[in-house]
Amino acid sequence: MTSSSQDWDSSRYAQNARFVSDLGQSVLELLNPQPGERILDLGCGDGALTEKLVAAGAEVVGVDGSADMVSASRERGLDARVMDAYDLTFSNEFDAVFSNAALHWIKRDPDTVIQGVYRALKPSGRFAAEMGGHGCVAAIVVALCATLETRGISQSASFIPWYFPTVDDYRLRLERVGFRVEYIALIPRPTPLPTGMRGWLETFAIPFTNILPESGRGAFLDEVTQRLGPALCDERGRWTADYVRLRFLVEKK
Repeated sequence: MTSSSQDWDSSRYAQNARFVSDLGQSVLELLNPQPGERILDLGCGDGALTEKLVAAGAEVVGVDGSADMVSASRERGLDARVMDAYDLTFSNEFDAVFSNAALHWIKRDPDTVIQGVYRALKPSGRFAAEMGGHGCVAAIVVALCATLETRGISQSASFIPWYFPTVDDYRLRLERVGFRVEYIALIPRPTPLPTGMRGWLETFAIPFTNILPESGRGAFLDEVTQRLGPALCDERGRWTADYVRLRFLVEKK
């Protein structure tokens, strides 16, 4: 959502990553949106889940750092705004904040984002979210880094764009700001990839491919895919990503 080296294309996302919003029902149920509530969707993407919040009767504002994603949300008739998660401009105006699959893109200073969410909420407002957690896509990360190193790129781990915290890490950050933690857990969730590993990499691994000359990016992705085959591809050629999710519900004191 806010990674400077990640390029968000709503068409590519819809083709290769629709499962992200399709699998967001659990965190939506954790939020339990009520008619008449004012809700902020942080990292709304193309608005697929935002629509479900609206359908529940809530008044929803979606924000995302990608202008292309916000445009796709607006095409659904949603109130969506281009806004960086580090610079939320709201104060004591939302009954709830919702976020799905966005917070793990905020690696530089997650505390600033949590503070912005806290400010945006009314007293006793709740924050329900799901993000990548510790161990998420571990095999994919190892394959990406190892393949970069075969091309002479050292310190490949420094290019990892994701922040996948442990329960203890994120609980501390939430409580330090002033949230009361109602629920927080790591949830292993092996996730089938409808367009295979190559489609996933083309959508989410752009921070890695951008390091390379354009002429060499296709071969790089082919090699990463080949490395991952023994771990993540079954005998029928079906790919499954090794997702682990961190899901939580907290309340502003």
